[in-house]
Amino acid sequence: MFVPSFYREPGSSWMVDLIRGNPLALAVSNGSAEDGPFATHLPVIFDPVTSGDPSAELPGTTLLGHLNRANPHWAQLETGAVLLLTFTGPHTYVSPTVYDKTPAAPTWNFTAVHVRGVVERITSTEETLGVVQSTVRAFEEGFGTGWDMSDSLGYFRKIVPAVGAFRFTVTGAEGMFKLSQEQPGEVRERVRESFGHSACTYKRETAALMNRLP
Repeated sequence: MFVPSFYREPGSSWMVDLIRGNPLALAVSNGSAEDGPFATHLPVIFDPVTSGDPSAELPGTTLLGHLNRANPHWAQLETGAVLLLTFTGPHTYVSPTVYDKTPAAPTWNFTAVHVRGVVERITSTEETLGVVQSTVRAFEEGFGTGWDMSDSLGYFRKIVPAVGAFRFTVTGAEGMFKLSQEQPGEVRERVRESFGHSACTYKRETAALMNRLP
């Protein structure tokens, strides 16, 4: 991913926060010359056993993901395979009317994190079940209502044979936080104010990130 210097993350926690807040990743890996690349949307979490609180650098961090074993992408994800996970955060269109100046050009503010790493297939049923349970815990805490999965563990065991789980060790990461940093301060402030008072959730989330800029 090409990231101009002024769009790089202001602090080490920015990429971690984006992944935690937007955990539906697009997993991309090379396929054959006939099939082309594979791309699968799947939920990803930080490995609760090895990652602890990954607030520093992402390389070396372990993530957990899972997908349907019937997906041809699973057959291609052998242990040792290289995978790219992309995460998309708040983003929105920026109309030149917000700038209150001419000449001007429209653009799109967006945030994204790309992480590259190596796959380790999880082969045992118990470990796969553990990934599913860890994913539920992480998402119920971050996005749910604290649902207790205890009464559904029997159901989980029935569906786990169809789940392909994997560990992912991050070897490199890049973050793109395009939030009008290229604009003069007064223009950037007008963009932030406009987004912050918008009825559009995407615009308000983008404004919240702009508020965090140094």
